[in-house]
Amino acid sequence: MYSELTFENVTPNETNFDRYQLMRHSQAPEEIEVFFVKNDIAHNGVGEPGLPPAIGALANALYKATGQRLTELPFGNQIRVKKLVG
Repeated sequence: MYSELTFENVTPNETNFDRYQLMRHSQAPEEIEVFFVKNDIAHNGVGEPGLPPAIGALANALYKATGQRLTELPFGNQIRVKKLVG
């Protein structure tokens, strides 16, 4: 939604989390399905397998809610909110 790195004279302006806003749990899709495929590759940890598809799931949820197909990050800069009547 918000994550964007900007630079000034090749130095990042967002140097810590107080200047780099992350998506909150309450803003993420309610359900993300993660499947583990059995294979012969050695285990390397499974701590964050749901994180990479979260952006795609959020993009699809925003499209369903707004009709806008968002294709660039951060999404927050692109969302046009229509006033709901009724």
